[in-house]
Amino acid sequence: MAAAYIHPTAIVDEGAQLGVDSQIWHWTHVSKDAVIGAHSRLGQNVFIGVGVNIGERVKIQNNVSVYTGVTLADDVFCGPSVVFTNVVNPRSFIERKHTFCPTFVARGASIGANATIICGHSIGEYALIGAGSVVTRDVPAHALMLGNPARQRGWVCECGIQLLVAQDGHAWCTQCAKAFTLILNENENELS
Repeated sequence: MAAAYIHPTAIVDEGAQLGVDSQIWHWTHVSKDAVIGAHSRLGQNVFIGVGVNIGERVKIQNNVSVYTGVTLADDVFCGPSVVFTNVVNPRSFIERKHTFCPTFVARGASIGANATIICGHSIGEYALIGAGSVVTRDVPAHALMLGNPARQRGWVCECGIQLLVAQDGHAWCTQCAKAFTLILNENENELS
């Protein structure tokens, strides 16, 4: 197994943990007590806050800041310039580090370029957040979210392809042929 690669311009603070075969690229800063999982890739100009936990095989593209309070599970993808927040009502003259709101991005979710994730919400497994979208509420697993504010516009497969959904609630992927069933709940629908 290969040790982590750290570009000479990157800064990795003492106490940060880097998984095997992880890569930390140009002008990236990994803060103390952050954990970067095995085989993860942090692009150019990425910032990882104190105590942030990044899973295995995560890809974070250029110009993304992952602040304290954000957790990315295994196989998450963050496109270029994704924005995470960690305080709901920031003021430059009021210290609010004690009010960080946690954000959790579940396994296999993808967040498109320039999307903004408002803190205090969860993004479900294999959800797909479209480029430029602004997430202001929890996102169900496999949901396709688009717009500002982001609204659900469909369902996506684990492979990232939008599912075809029949009126009877059966759904399938045209690329990998995986089948799903849409479960109608009183408040929110989900896939199984």
